[in-house]
Amino acid sequence: MPSPHLLNVHRHDGRNRALITLDGEIDLTSAPLLHASLRQCLCDGVHRMDVDLSTVTFCDCSGLNAFLTAAGQTAAVGSVLRLHHPQPMLARLFAMTGTGPLLLGPREATLRGPREPARLRAR
Repeated sequence: MPSPHLLNVHRHDGRNRALITLDGEIDLTSAPLLHASLRQCLCDGVHRMDVDLSTVTFCDCSGLNAFLTAAGQTAAVGSVLRLHHPQPMLARLFAMTGTGPLLLGPREATLRGPREPARLRAR
């Protein structure tokens, strides 16, 4: 029997900020945990959420949706959500979907976006 995909969520609070460290895979099974964790930060009065993605090994569209939903909810109440240290696979997902500036911040999205293949640049 295959093992379930695991996502570990660690939250470290400091005043009105929270550092959320994610470890594992974000998919249809684990996205509800991610969504609930980010939503709880808002309920607890956190004004800035920084999410460390350095050990996220997979993220599908349900994970992207959880991040986008949380970004909308945080913006609606005047809070900030920023994702940090995405693996190349995640940086590519954000770049391909145009969500990098919203989730990573404009400067970080520009620095982390995937390079255009040489065959496309030559045209």
